[in-house]
Amino acid sequence: MAMNMREIPTGSSAAPRSVLDIVGTENSILGRIGNLETRLACTSAEMEAAQALRFKVFADEMGAVLPPECMRLRRDIDAYDAVCDHLLVLDRSIVGGSEEQIVGTYRLLRQDVARANTGFYSTSEFAVNDMLARHPEKRFVELGRSCVLPQYRNRRTVELLWQGNWAYALEHGIDAMFGCASLYGTRPEALAVPLSYMHHNHLATGPWAVSARPELYNNMDLMPREATDMRSAFNLLPPLIKGYLRVGAMIGDGAVVDRPFGTTDVMVILPIAKINHRYLNHYGTDASRFAS
Repeated sequence: MAMNMREIPTGSSAAPRSVLDIVGTENSILGRIGNLETRLACTSAEMEAAQALRFKVFADEMGAVLPPECMRLRRDIDAYDAVCDHLLVLDRSIVGGSEEQIVGTYRLLRQDVARANTGFYSTSEFAVNDMLARHPEKRFVELGRSCVLPQYRNRRTVELLWQGNWAYALEHGIDAMFGCASLYGTRPEALAVPLSYMHHNHLATGPWAVSARPELYNNMDLMPREATDMRSAFNLLPPLIKGYLRVGAMIGDGAVVDRPFGTTDVMVILPIAKINHRYLNHYGTDASRFAS
């Protein structure tokens, strides 16, 4: 999920922090397939390595225009990193330390941590707080900054990222996941087919409805339902969004153009109760399928 950079408050020093503040140099492996394993970052050096991987994907590969300090350090950095947990996929066959072995990453921000610090990133683009207010009894986690090195964009890596997200959700009693997901390009009209497909077939409604902020709103209903072939439209979606929709996710109303990243963003909402049972069975209701 490509995300742009904005200035935000630093938050309270007494607030709950990320896993880096509490686990030291040891951390549990959440899943393993062959030489790949997934777990949370447990040192500042690992978090910085994840930021460097994000830079390689977002800036070097996708051409994102990041702030000068990010360009100088060659790391995708913002103030949310310090309070988020960073899910990693590591290739243990790579010679070197864990920092050299990171091939994929996700950024996870729990609701209690967000509330005590900077809030959720997604509120810069979408009216997320309206949805949160409808579910005061539920626990949310925001997923973001997902990226994988090109040579590792395969089923095994994706399965481990989902294994890690699922294990994390169970560990923290999460009721719903959400976050921004991106389509490449900054002209919504050029993305009319995939945007219209998502609007007509996967729109979040009722208690799960989320809309883009009014000043950033771009209509996704650009073609009538009958004018889009569902299979070909689905195939035009980025792999990450396809994965979310297969699992059972819904899409918010309205897209947001993120010019620094060169993307058009949509809001993804995935209540745990709506996850496709086929995928729950695949990973195990207790996240045991790929557990080491």
